[in-house]
Amino acid sequence: MPTADELINPRTTDLLASVMAAAGAAPATALRGCGTRLEGLTFSRRVTTVKEAVLADLPDAYPAFADVVRSALSRPEFTGWPTFPVNAAVAERALACHVFEPGLDLLAALTPRLTAEMAVRPFLREDLPRAMRPVLEWTSHPDHHVRRLASEGTRPRLPWAPRLTALVTDPAPALPVLDALYQDPSEYVRRSVANHLNDISHDHPDTAVATAARWLARPAPTTPALVRHGLRSLVKAGRPDALALLGHDPHIHVQVVGPDVRTPEVHLGEHLVFGYEITNTGSRKAHLVLDYVIHHRKANGTLTPKVFKLSTRSLAPGERWSAVRRHSFRELSTRRYHFGVHRVELQVNGRPHGLAAFTLGAPSDTALAGPDGTPDPHHEGAAR
Repeated sequence: MPTADELINPRTTDLLASVMAAAGAAPATALRGCGTRLEGLTFSRRVTTVKEAVLADLPDAYPAFADVVRSALSRPEFTGWPTFPVNAAVAERALACHVFEPGLDLLAALTPRLTAEMAVRPFLREDLPRAMRPVLEWTSHPDHHVRRLASEGTRPRLPWAPRLTALVTDPAPALPVLDALYQDPSEYVRRSVANHLNDISHDHPDTAVATAARWLARPAPTTPALVRHGLRSLVKAGRPDALALLGHDPHIHVQVVGPDVRTPEVHLGEHLVFGYEITNTGSRKAHLVLDYVIHHRKANGTLTPKVFKLSTRSLAPGERWSAVRRHSFRELSTRRYHFGVHRVELQVNGRPHGLAAFTLGAPSDTALAGPDGTPDPHHEGAAR
């Protein structure tokens, strides 16, 4: 992942100063001087520092401010990360000047250069019903970046952004946007719709499943894949109605053997290795979602589960599938491991099967960090 310095740096501010000066904000002294203040700042603080320089260099009155930004859009070098602080400046200046719809229109013009999804959110927090009217109009825009902005900007749990509390509480105002876009010809837009649906599923699973069912009743060829991605958290959680909607019967007749732990003692930096075997004992084809659950030990000795994906498979009556899985316990900045007994469990169509213990210990001299837990083709078995 790029560092803050790679995204917003003195080269960014020098380029932005030149663009804004040529667009009517000469001499852009605040922008020319702010690059020296970025050293050691986080990405968000860099954005804020550059945004404040933009606000200082551009006119205070919104119409003149917007004229400079629109003039900058005529320059091809005004693209990518240099536009990100400008998006934030547009939102702040427009709302401070009580200019609502024109501010959103300017963000729609900017978003093809680099998504304005963060900058739309202050408008949604300020007046959700008023903001949703132009957002809904974006769903029919000819530019797929603007159509995606309608879905991505209204995501209630957009990563790296403050949550939209109103839409977390009630996602209904944004559903017409998703309904308008779930059949969009752009995969870029549909991916956003699926992620938005997944956001909804965290707080309103019934709404997410009902929405997905409505789309599947009037599908495009791309709709099943979109729904699978949008309901992924509910599937991992074993939600029966989500599984059934995707054709995975939670009550399917299968025989599950395992998990068979091959590494009862795992050191930090090594892999847990376990095998498993699944047989379709029913009389019809079984469509299976296979996951596994690691019950991680917490500091107080209790266990907390985390679900990981194994595979999605269809087995004919009597067919058997066996495989071996490697799960990495390399050190991660996002997870703190506690040594002691852990457990691993299989999950088939949301239902738990088997529970086996293993011990996680301190790194050994030979422990080597390996893959991040994705399937190893050299260890996967085959249906037989």
